[in-house]
Amino acid sequence: MSAAVDQQAASEEPMTSAPGSVVEQLRERIRRLQAAPRQYLAVLRTGVAAVDALLPAGGFPLGQAVELCGEAASGRTSLALRAVAAAHREQRLCAWVDGPKEIYPPAAAALGVDLERLLVVRPPLPEQRVWAAVQLARSGAFACVVLDLTRGVGAAGRPTRLSLPETRKLADAAGRGGGLLLLTTPDAPADGMTRLRLEARGVEGWSVELVRSRQGGTGSRVVRPWSELYPELGLDGGGHLLDVAAGAADATADFQRAQRSALRNGAGVQGQARPVRVPAMSRAEGAREARRC
Repeated sequence: MSAAVDQQAASEEPMTSAPGSVVEQLRERIRRLQAAPRQYLAVLRTGVAAVDALLPAGGFPLGQAVELCGEAASGRTSLALRAVAAAHREQRLCAWVDGPKEIYPPAAAALGVDLERLLVVRPPLPEQRVWAAVQLARSGAFACVVLDLTRGVGAAGRPTRLSLPETRKLADAAGRGGGLLLLTTPDAPADGMTRLRLEARGVEGWSVELVRSRQGGTGSRVVRPWSELYPELGLDGGGHLLDVAAGAADATADFQRAQRSALRNGAGVQGQARPVRVPAMSRAEGAREARRC
């Protein structure tokens, strides 16, 4: 019995200080992690059936770089967050290179993102963003890497076109790492990538067009209601993102007019009284007033 206890205690001893033994133990742990059963993952689905069907692979293909371009509020960031959420459902890690520093964790969590499995990187210099995305994608540790280039890249805060070598580095990093590399941009600065263009269409919803693809399907477009992109808002009944009654009376203008009038008359807490000029009294009038008192 004591021999068994001693053997168990020896197996639970911490790593020895010898460098060789530490490296060997780390290698053994890595082998065990790699040998653990994992489900094969080829694509990341957005959860919007029409958008997934638009892509030739039935979703965002792993091992490739895909570009999501479109104006602000077109759904590009939400679609990227849905891809990240799909990777998290498979217990995979993701990274987000936050160029404009605008990612909002509560909104990401509402779309299914596991914040404990998301690494957010904010390089101090704009020139380091592409480099950071290349290193993250090439490492192979992340199923999805998002590079947000929507703002603050070029002069006056405007995004610039990526050079052809940068585009090739991003595509090569995605191929070597085996994960998905998503670029979110306003005006398609990259060349040679699969490209989706998103557009907001008012109360009608939003549209997605496959602008470029080597697997075919170029020019296909779908228009879907906002409720499919944001089901948590409860818009299934046809509601709008912002409902304002037509012709509703606005009392703000009347209040402002009354306040300005009060200020002119010297009334109100914020008003300033006008100075009143008092006429001077002669000596005789002053004497009479003194006798009356």
